[in-house]
Amino acid sequence: MEIQRVLAPNPGLFTGPGTNTYVLQSGGEALVLDPGPVIDSHRAAIERAIGESRLVGVVVTHTHSDHAPLANPMAKAHGVPAIGFEPGPEFEPDRRLAEGDVVTVGSSALRALYTPGHADDHLCFLLGTTLFTGDHIMGGSTVMVQDMGRYLNSLERLKDLELARLLPGHGEEISDPAPIIDYYIEHRLEREREVVEALRGGAQTVGGVVRQVYRDVDREYHPLAAISVAAHVRKLADEGKVVFHEKQADELWEALIKMVDAK
Repeated sequence: MEIQRVLAPNPGLFTGPGTNTYVLQSGGEALVLDPGPVIDSHRAAIERAIGESRLVGVVVTHTHSDHAPLANPMAKAHGVPAIGFEPGPEFEPDRRLAEGDVVTVGSSALRALYTPGHADDHLCFLLGTTLFTGDHIMGGSTVMVQDMGRYLNSLERLKDLELARLLPGHGEEISDPAPIIDYYIEHRLEREREVVEALRGGAQTVGGVVRQVYRDVDREYHPLAAISVAAHVRKLADEGKVVFHEKQADELWEALIKMVDAK
């Protein structure tokens, strides 16, 4: 199995150095994972990576605008299926995957793991001891979370896998997964403790919590922090520890999606 990373030219606040597209090749066949946004130069780079191999599918980890929009155009051009968990903005799957489903390329098989949290439609893909993590785990940073309870559960399940490396949707390859997974879990639990302290200290809104908990973080990152804080508070509300107005979290999420799409 040969795996090539093709970096999309979409660096930014929400994408880091850009989206990692992966071209997997085996036995004369190719599979594209997370083709990214519709950018002509990026599409050309993916095509060069495919080379003489026969493309058999275009797969997405989730339907955010920095991962999925190129999937349908590329799949249609090659006469192959666009593959993912469910429809989303600028993405319509020809084949829908669920937990445990397999996508083959040559003699190799990728197994889908349903890992909601960053997004409700998020999948990771297991290839032997390599895990393609999409935005579940990123190289060099933590991630924005929509549903904290499900996200922590999705992280916990990775601990049961014998992983040798993680290939993330943003950032560099992670060659020692176990401590990174542990760090991600502990980081979120520590943030939750900080959120609880902010609430006990009198913060009554997501913005109030962000200003206290993320006071040492550049303010340009506060919109991202607000989404994760809302996810923490929603989790606490589900556990009966606080009362939360769900409408605020929905509005924050919709505002952030608009910000991402505007980039």
